Amino acid sequence: MAFALALAAPAAHAHEILPAIADMERDGNTLRFDLRLNLEGILSGIDLGAVANSDLAPEAADYNALRALPAPRLAARFQDFWPDMAGDVRVLVDGAALSLELDGVEVPEIGDPALTRTSTLRFHADLPAGARAVTLGWAAAYGAMVVRQNGVKDGYAGYLEPGQLSPPVALAGGNAATPLGTFLRYIPVGFDHIVPKGLDHILFVLGLFFFSTRLRPLLMQVSAFTLAHTITLAAAGLGYVRVPASIVEPVIAASIVFVAVENILSHGQSRWRPLLVFGFGLLHGLGFASVLGEFGLPDRGFLAALIGFNLGVEVGQIAVIAAAYVMLAWWMRAPAPHFARISVMASIAIAAVGLYWFAERIV
Repeated sequence: MAFALALAAPAAHAHEILPAIADMERDGNTLRFDLRLNLEGILSGIDLGAVANSDLAPEAADYNALRALPAPRLAARFQDFWPDMAGDVRVLVDGAALSLELDGVEVPEIGDPALTRTSTLRFHADLPAGARAVTLGWAAAYGAMVVRQNGVKDGYAGYLEPGQLSPPVALAGGNAATPLGTFLRYIPVGFDHIVPKGLDHILFVLGLFFFSTRLRPLLMQVSAFTLAHTITLAAAGLGYVRVPASIVEPVIAASIVFVAVENILSHGQSRWRPLLVFGFGLLHGLGFASVLGEFGLPDRGFLAALIGFNLGVEVGQIAVIAAAYVMLAWWMRAPAPHFARISVMASIAIAAVGLYWFAERIV
């Protein structure tokens, strides 16, 4: 396990695969789309529906080469690719596919190489006479997509899994999901950003797990962590707190190092550890909020989406702890010194990965 955790370190610099965000609006007899997406991922041929980040894909070298292209050259590459992509984007009215016309593509200049470059694609479709509802989606290889209907009352907002088609969306509006539907939709989104995408959060939770085989210290720490990140997730989601990722991400890495090193050096739980875990949880909550912000929380059902996302995060954390218990069940029944040696080895690996990330993120 320690060796596997150490191997995870190079993935810290990977570009996480985030869903595309499609804003749809009717303009007379035209349906217009603004689509924010990762052009490099699509052009390189990465199966964005199957990998958690670009560096784990076989096409990673092609992806990184495309990221190094100046904006005009990448835009030109996409212009040539558009006829192929247009056939994979499905916009249906009454079961009939509409023809899509490209209006333009905006590619930002090369910025921070540690961050995904998000481009904006604009296209439209002419609506047939009497069109009332539209169904949309795209090829599974392009990944997940968030669809938002603008310009109408109670417009549709939905998260589509890779390859999934939306339900029929009434062009006149009135498609907003119920609070319960929004709540249920965002649970898997939260889970997905722990398992498999939240490797730094996974290592932090494992750091708490390896502190002690006794249930009470683990519950105290996990409860403090959960309460803390719930507070800042809600505050950031409501717009009350804004902390740059350049601060949050290095501190999250430092929190991993701290809990792992204390596992190695401590001889029992100090009264300060739950408080420190609570403080680190506040910062992890800001990390969750930055991810959630990429999805564009719906105005209607905001609280339901926030609670559903947080529940998904909690289920993901419980899954990590449960998996660790199952993997180490045999050793946990052995005398305490035997498990202590395993805990020290795993904590050393966790601390090494956290230190690697910290150094990388402050550069």
